[in-house]
Amino acid sequence: MHSPEKIIIASRESQLAMWQAHFIQNRLLELYPQTEITILGMTTKGDQILDVSLSKIGGKGLFIKELEQALEDGRADIAVHSMKDVPMNMPPGFMLAAITEREDPCDAFVSNNYASLEELPAGSIVGTSSLRRESQVRARFPHLQVRPLRGNVQTRLRKLDEEEYSAIILAAAGLKRLELAYRIRSLLTPELSLPAVGQGALGIECREDRPELVQWLAPLHHAATAHCVEAERAMSRVLGGSCQVPLGGFAEISEDVLTLRGFVATPDGTKMIADKLHGKPEGRELIGQQLAQNLKSQGADEILAALEFHHD
Repeated sequence: MHSPEKIIIASRESQLAMWQAHFIQNRLLELYPQTEITILGMTTKGDQILDVSLSKIGGKGLFIKELEQALEDGRADIAVHSMKDVPMNMPPGFMLAAITEREDPCDAFVSNNYASLEELPAGSIVGTSSLRRESQVRARFPHLQVRPLRGNVQTRLRKLDEEEYSAIILAAAGLKRLELAYRIRSLLTPELSLPAVGQGALGIECREDRPELVQWLAPLHHAATAHCVEAERAMSRVLGGSCQVPLGGFAEISEDVLTLRGFVATPDGTKMIADKLHGKPEGRELIGQQLAQNLKSQGADEILAALEFHHD
């Protein structure tokens, strides 16, 4: 297989997105030292609208559309995304060419004065941008207040430092990638805060009519991570997963057994349906679909119907 002459990577311009693009660029340069690999930085709609919570302005696709347009136009060959930002159904003509090995999938508790959620006094304000985190905090710590928190990682940390919040919750992976792990006071175990579908993994997207890119990217693809993420996404797809739905999904593989955990909740955390399912990694799509059906039959369908009604 000949090495490519040139690869252009489309990326959002946030510091974290650029770190991710450079990470993929460096991995590719190790594989193909003769190849010219450049990054095309772009500002997406999700980066521009910062005063409204994601769930109110259209959700996951906001960070991706402009990047896909660059792939469509031939201005870029691949786009790098956080898997948790990738919509559950890829638009026609696009595909995920590779999913990288997962960084820490957990949520991180960040605070200047407290070591954990358990330590926060009643009435403390916790900042988070996601309904998933909000519903879990409200369910387990009803004495705390949860307020929206938008902006990039640095902006969120600044808002914490300016004492707008007692604590904030961020993805551990993003903090570690930006060398901000020292800000993490404690990691929230999946039992305490089940991660978002795909959290910690990167996805590399390309057009479906570029099979050569899939070959070139194959060494970056991490099968075990991909199997877990595919199970999570299969579950989320059946549940209509988007930023408007408080749901989490997390799969792990141990000794050739895939364990998938999932939950759906009301945004206020008063009702939460959680369950898990085991199976062979080869059956990952079915495991995801079956767990979603189990959650629905236990009452998740009522929560989803109410959310759907609320947004219509």
